[in-house]
Parts: sequence; structure tokens; C-alpha cells
Amino acid sequence: MQGQSQQQAYDRGITIFSPDGRLYQVEYAREAVKRGSASIGVRTADGVVLVVDKRSRSPLMEASSVEKLHKADDHVGVASAGHVADARQLIDFARRQAQVSRLRYGEPVGVEQLTKNITDHIQQYTQVGGARPFGVALIVGGIEDGQPRLFETDPSGTPYEWQALAVGEDRGELNDYLEDHYADDLTLEEGVELGLAALASVNDDGLDPEGVGVATIDAETERYVDLTDDEIERHLADHDLLASDDDEE
Repeated sequence: MQGQSQQQAYDRGITIFSPDGRLYQVEYAREAVKRGSASIGVRTADGVVLVVDKRSRSPLMEASSVEKLHKADDHVGVASAGHVADARQLIDFARRQAQVSRLRYGEPVGVEQLTKNITDHIQQYTQVGGARPFGVALIVGGIEDGQPRLFETDPSGTPYEWQALAVGEDRGELNDYLEDHYADDLTLEEGVELGLAALASVNDDGLDPEGVGVATIDAETERYVDLTDDEIERHLADHDLLASDDDEE
């Protein structure tokens, strides 16, 4: 009982390390991320692909109201997993940072610098009393100096760079699939296929275009583009990933 009460004491204090060096609130924030629907990022030779599971909880909910993909700047996109409200706060922060770079320096913000600005902001909420960590992980993808870049932000405020990754629900299975099928020389089209195939690998019934979001940032144009439902449906149909009518019923 005494050990349990001591752990509960450390649970309440975000600024207090436990005797074994843990910040329990940060660990609980990571658990919140695991409970969020999956998001996937793939870095290809031609650009970056972001794929998200945005299935709604009810058929009465408007699919467009499920926000998982965000445009931070013309050349940067962000996918999220975890608490949507927390993600919105970080996306707004990222957009302000991107605009500051354009206004102050007259140039687009670097993807790595933007990610580190976001994680510095996240880290402050692990060290200040009266606050809590952000219960969300972000995948930040974009083009920097003509090269595709792909990063992850962690609730602890730590950035990681990846070739391909998944965050949220089924992260382990999704990352295993990406490790088995990823190649450095993927085209942007093949990156979309890989992201959708990975998401389908943990959905036995196939994928519904309205329940999936896909965005690309092309290295040549350096432009963030959301794929339409028709384009997503074509990709799913071409690779036999589309949910059948029987499954949808």
C-alpha cells in the first residue's frame, strides 16, 4: 500500500521524477497517443506521404469534421495521433512559427527547425507546474532544400527523424509492416501504396475512402496536396485494398 501511495504522489506531480527516474504523466501521455487512431508517414525519393485512419465513431458524423491531416505551410504537412484538441494547439503553434520564418527571414521554415520548435514547446509542458503534457504525437513531413524530411514528435518533447513510421493505435504492427516493405527508392505513388497497404494490414475488412486521409508533399513542386476521396478510392481499388459493399453493410 505504501508503495502504491508513493507512486500516486509522483503521478500528480508532472515536475517530479520518481525514484527510478520516470515522469509518469509523460508516460500516460504516450498511452493517450496509443489510444488514438493510426497515422503513417513515408519518406520517398520524390517526396513525403502522410496516411491517416480517420474513421468516424458514428455514421451520423460528418467525415470532414475528423481532423487528422494538417497543412502547416505550403511545403510542410502534419499528421496526428492522440488527443485532437492537443493536436490543434500544436498545429496552430507550428503555423505561427512557419509564418514568423517567412516574415522575419523571407524564406520558408526548415522542416527540421520547425519540428524542433514544436518539440521545444512540448518539452516546456513537462517541466512547469500546473500544466500537463500534450497527449498527442505528430508526424511532420516536408521538403527542405529540395530533400524530403520526415520527423516524429514525442510527448516528452523529443524529435526523431524517420524514413517511415506509424504512430497511434497498432503502432507496433504497422511499423513491422513498414520495415518489411520499405525501400529507399520508392516513388511518391509507391509511397502512397505502401502507406495504404500498411493501414489495410491491420484492418481485415479493407479500407473505405471516406475513412482514410492521404496527403503528399512533392519534392519537385514543394506543395502540400490532400488527395480527394475519388483519388484515394482509385488507389485502394488498384491495389485490392478497397472494402467490399458487404463489409460496409
